Amino acid sequence: MDAIRTENLTRSFDGRKAVDRLTLEVPRGIVFGFLGPNGSGKTTTIRLLLGLLDADEGRAEVLGFDTRAKADEVRKRSGALLEFNGLYERLSAADNLDYYGRIWHMSKAERDSRIKQLLTPLELYDRRTEPIGRWSRGMKQKLAVARTLMHQPELVFLDEPTAGLDPVASAALREDLERLAMQEGVSIFLTTHNLAEAEKLCAQVGVISRGQLLAVGSPEELRSRTSAPRLYITGRFAPQTLEQMKSNPLIQKIEQHNSRLVLDLNDMQRSHEIVTQLVQSGAQIDEVRKEKADLEDVFLNLVDEDKRGEA
Repeated sequence: MDAIRTENLTRSFDGRKAVDRLTLEVPRGIVFGFLGPNGSGKTTTIRLLLGLLDADEGRAEVLGFDTRAKADEVRKRSGALLEFNGLYERLSAADNLDYYGRIWHMSKAERDSRIKQLLTPLELYDRRTEPIGRWSRGMKQKLAVARTLMHQPELVFLDEPTAGLDPVASAALREDLERLAMQEGVSIFLTTHNLAEAEKLCAQVGVISRGQLLAVGSPEELRSRTSAPRLYITGRFAPQTLEQMKSNPLIQKIEQHNSRLVLDLNDMQRSHEIVTQLVQSGAQIDEVRKEKADLEDVFLNLVDEDKRGEA
């Protein structure tokens, strides 16, 4: 049974479709990344899956429960970190988690054990008695993730969990999420703007734009399916080089960034022909590197194609 399954899920606001015929299957036990620009429908999708909003059309099942008929069962078995972290800053970390443990009707022994189990790998247990109002944003966000896991849910929804964090805090939280996902055996539905984060964390990703699902698969599958082989060439190039290279039928796209050329090719096996042409044009080449486009390139290409389709 999948963790999430939707069929033609649709929701509109003021005549605009925030989610448009979304059909999606998310396997259990993985981190699934849901990627899209601002206003693409990511948060609305989470609210539909949690039964906080009713769909105009279509249906969704989460953990085997229909989100319209069994929304309480879905929320009972899920954790969620949405716009607000749900923490009380005058309380300590332990008291915050204890409060939520009481809401979930956990015994005192269960609460104490679970607090230690969650805070220790996050390196927060030794500071559990401190009021969290003095904590950094990164530490609070770690605690908020622990809050979502307090009742041992089967599925966790995380909406932009690293938004607003500095790079060091983001990397630390990403590592903690990866470790907790493995330890807890929980399925995670993650929305993020950080494409490098998604590439490292997620077994599968879906790309959404203007409410419509554009692509879904593993990061490797998306890179292979939607991007051309890429060649990076560093050196010194004559001013006319770029114009000369644009007429080469092997090249889909070419960009120059100071001393580096970035080329999308039709056939990477013939990349030596590109290098030969550059040398003949007077280029002095320092480095040639072959590499697939990363997930950020794929994402930008998909969204750009969708915008051009709208026009």
